[in-house]
This record gives sequence, C-alpha cells and structure tokens, in this order.
Amino acid sequence: QVQVVESGGGLVQPGGSLRLSCAASGIMFRVNSMGWYRQVPGKERELVANIGGGLITYAESVKGRFTISRDNGNNTLYLEMKRLLPEDTARYYCNTTPVAQFIWGRGTQVTVSS
Repeated sequence: QVQVVESGGGLVQPGGSLRLSCAASGIMFRVNSMGWYRQVPGKERELVANIGGGLITYAESVKGRFTISRDNGNNTLYLEMKRLLPEDTARYYCNTTPVAQFIWGRGTQVTVSS
C-alpha cells in the first residue's frame, strides 16, 4: 500500500507564497493521476489541483495562483502556491485522482493570516 507524507505548510501573510511537497512510497505513484486536496473543519475535502494523463487542471478558486508538478523519479508531488488568500487556509493533502486510492496522510496545514 502506498503511503504519502505531505510537508511545506506554515503560516504566511496574505499575498505570500508556499511550496508544498508530497513524498510517496511505492511504485504505484508514477502510474496514477495525482492531486492536491484541501479541507477546512466542517467542510468536505475538495480537489484543488490535478496532474496526470498529460492533463493539468485546477479548481477555479486557485487557477492562476497555484501550480502543480510532479517528479516521478523521486515519487514526489509539488504544489507551488502564490498570492495566497485567507480563504486558502486549510489542511492540504495529496492522493490519487479522480478517486483517492491511497491511505490519507496527515496533511500539512496552511494558514494565511496577517
């Protein structure tokens, strides 16, 4: 079973930037479409960025500000986040798409606040 570990979150001011990383163990990483999800307490987890099959897609709320990329050789997924907004505050997770097949990691908290 593939396991993922997310990192790179933190506290940042509005307008700031962060780069998230997702390290995955297991060979299945490179054959799957992967995505970054986020969740705030009391709300469902939402997919914000997806990469796979030659396609990259973003949720409207992050389009133009977030960039997803992957390094299959190192089994790592990235999310570059720029011009962060308070509404981007959430816990961020990585998993396969369109269906989350891996065991969910602990995620990494992103807090955007002045």
